[in-house]
Amino acid sequence: MSKETKKDISGRLAEVIVHGMQEKKGNDIVRMDLRNINATLSDYFVICHADSAAQINAIASSVEAEVYKAFGQEPWRKEGQNNGEWILLDFVDVVVHIFRTEKRSHYGIEDLWGDAQVESYQSA
Repeated sequence: MSKETKKDISGRLAEVIVHGMQEKKGNDIVRMDLRNINATLSDYFVICHADSAAQINAIASSVEAEVYKAFGQEPWRKEGQNNGEWILLDFVDVVVHIFRTEKRSHYGIEDLWGDAQVESYQSA
């Protein structure tokens, strides 16, 4: 697979993830493009937050369903589904972070990757 094709696929995957977040009203959705930053393992981070554990889980389920529908792909790894504070879905080229509202600012993922190109999205 060419490098250009991989970029297209990871970009499309990130778009599908954003759509899954929008379907369940994820707050302050951002897509961080990490492709031009040295020593990153993923092409994108897609981040949002929600006010309750139930909504966090609903967003994660929606993202998984949308990605499976579009690509037939399940996350390579899932973390945090039992604590309701921060769910991470690792699709290898795209990593999804779904935070509880107060945890998002506490961890400051966007600040850690400040060189990334950031695109913001509204909930549907």
